[in-house]
Amino acid sequence: MSNGTNFYLIRMVESLGVLVRTRLWMQIVVAMILGLTVGLLLSPEGAALVSQDLSAALASWFKLPGSIFLNMIQMVVIPLIMSSIILGLSGSGNVSQLKRVGLRIAPYFVGTTTVAVIIGIILVQLIQPGDYIDESLLSAATELQVASAPQVMETKPLPERIAELIPANLNESIAMRNMLQLVVYAIFIGVAVMLLPQKQRETAVYAFGIIQEVALKVVGWAMLFAPLAVFGLLADIAIRVGLTAILGMSVYVGTVILGLLILLSFYLIIVSLVTSVGPITFLQRISGVQLLAFSTSSSAAVMPLSMKVAESPLGVKPSIAKFIVPLGATVNMDGTALYQVIAAVFLTQVYGIDLTTAQLVGLTVTTVGASIGSPSTPGVGIVILATILAGIGVPPEGIALILGVDRILDMCRTAVNVTGDLTACLVMDRLLGSDNLEEEAAQTA
Repeated sequence: MSNGTNFYLIRMVESLGVLVRTRLWMQIVVAMILGLTVGLLLSPEGAALVSQDLSAALASWFKLPGSIFLNMIQMVVIPLIMSSIILGLSGSGNVSQLKRVGLRIAPYFVGTTTVAVIIGIILVQLIQPGDYIDESLLSAATELQVASAPQVMETKPLPERIAELIPANLNESIAMRNMLQLVVYAIFIGVAVMLLPQKQRETAVYAFGIIQEVALKVVGWAMLFAPLAVFGLLADIAIRVGLTAILGMSVYVGTVILGLLILLSFYLIIVSLVTSVGPITFLQRISGVQLLAFSTSSSAAVMPLSMKVAESPLGVKPSIAKFIVPLGATVNMDGTALYQVIAAVFLTQVYGIDLTTAQLVGLTVTTVGASIGSPSTPGVGIVILATILAGIGVPPEGIALILGVDRILDMCRTAVNVTGDLTACLVMDRLLGSDNLEEEAAQTA
């Protein structure tokens, strides 16, 4: 590994070590509890200790630290992800390893996302959460929130979508936050850097390491007031949503959470079968990452910590961790895919739309494709869901019904998303380790 990559790695571990030593996770847990408590005390749907107008004003101020926190993360997410992928590809200078990783990680990501979607379809068809929704709740939600329904993304023919994977205009890709194009661009640059002469490669790696360190510094600043941000975001949610909306959607929420737990169990089975790490040990080692992901609803926010945990204590090779984690934060959204398919079928049940087998298959393919390349920031799942719903005949205002509980589910699915990324790191590290042993044995013979 080059000196530039080593420099970056040491500085990243040192800065993240400060956050770990300050028990950030404990501060976040306390902030979550306090935020929900204060929110329910002030909410018109809760204890209503203040007037409705005052509670709405307070909710906006409570949300302010969270909005600043999320904006700081989004401000550096593009340079952070791109520099991480470039460093992950170019740091080792090993073309054969890149081929092995690429040939395995692509089908692995598609396969686990497909499993997630199938789990979601089976659960939502068995439980039928749409049958538990009262029409009055649907009407009220539509009247209150139809104006906030997101825009549907434009759908294009498959050949055109494939061609657009190659970014013709980098500035446009950045402005539109087209993460899939940016990932492809970063892969091209990473491979090109890897093929440079050693001295030039080390210079380029050092430069991208500096870019990544600057982005990580901003993330570190944001993390310093993460507990305050979590408190404000949850207080805002509790004030605006209250218990009524949550209880009215309890079966739907329970279906999504059950699906996420099954998906989490699926990851644990993979870890047990493929690696030597036990399920309980795995969960203990990644609990800090899961909690931070749950609190922030952003895979990008926890990406530096995910890379650190993947390398130690999980023991994944740095070159693999620095490639898989940022790539997974963009294209491996299993929890989001599961949520989207449950939400889509749930709304068809609410509106009395019967889906044929062919439509369910099409929904599976669409959901898997739509989840790949999603920006790893809060709330983007709703925009993707709007696109999916447009293809199965659900009215756009149907999204208003689930907006009230989306933030809660966003937190849950983000925690599962980062678990999937760390599982992929372990699996790829194990598979590539086996390949290296086979190569060494062949060379010895």
